[in-house]
Amino acid sequence: MARRYDSSTTTFSPEGRLHQVEYAIEAINNAGTCVGILASDGIVMASEKRISSGLLAPNKTSEKTYPLAPHVAANVAGLTADANLLMEQARLRAGRYRYQYQEDIPVEQLVEYVCDYKQYYTQFGGMRPFGVAFLFAGYDSEYGFQLYQSDPSGNYSGWKATVIGANNQAGKSILKSDYQKDDDEASIPTVEQALRLAVKVLNKTMDGTGAAASEKMELFTMTLDGDEVKHHILTKEQTEEIITSVEAETAAAGDS
Repeated sequence: MARRYDSSTTTFSPEGRLHQVEYAIEAINNAGTCVGILASDGIVMASEKRISSGLLAPNKTSEKTYPLAPHVAANVAGLTADANLLMEQARLRAGRYRYQYQEDIPVEQLVEYVCDYKQYYTQFGGMRPFGVAFLFAGYDSEYGFQLYQSDPSGNYSGWKATVIGANNQAGKSILKSDYQKDDDEASIPTVEQALRLAVKVLNKTMDGTGAAASEKMELFTMTLDGDEVKHHILTKEQTEEIITSVEAETAAAGDS
């Protein structure tokens, strides 16, 4: 039955499904894992870098973390070419808002703009959905630090901690048990604790440990320094230090 309806993004199946959109979401479930964690003093995003060949020249910029504005960044899971187009649209929107109103665009308003653009490609013939999902991290004076997730359908939602990409259900199960022990705000992790938790999730969802894993991980933090939002991608040495710390904690917990 699905064969009759899966070639078009504009035709619902009798079950009320848009198969092309579901296929796009399935493509993301096979992409490199991305983790987003809202900390008490910032946001942490961690991503799996899939290296197809050791002969490739090192990238001059990150393929997983995109700065969109001084106060917003995004993590990508899925087709990089699709992500490039959407990220340019987001930067253009943020720049125009800044030019028009002389202030930074609210984080959710920028997320909504990108998601509306993605939804447009599910509603008209001759187009295919974007095969990419995002984690948006941002800060504004009204709502503080915010973390959002979006998918190819154009839906988005706010999260305290979430995982997209391969093995995302296994990652979410770890976050459910380790992110916040109770409803007390004091139990929300700091950026340092969130970095260790993100590495713990990636260790569960990806192959490789130790030195090999540091080559496949990218850790990003967003923090506030006075009134300035700071974006920072950890170096290989900093990443290895956190991985070693997490593995030592895991070994100690296993011995006890």
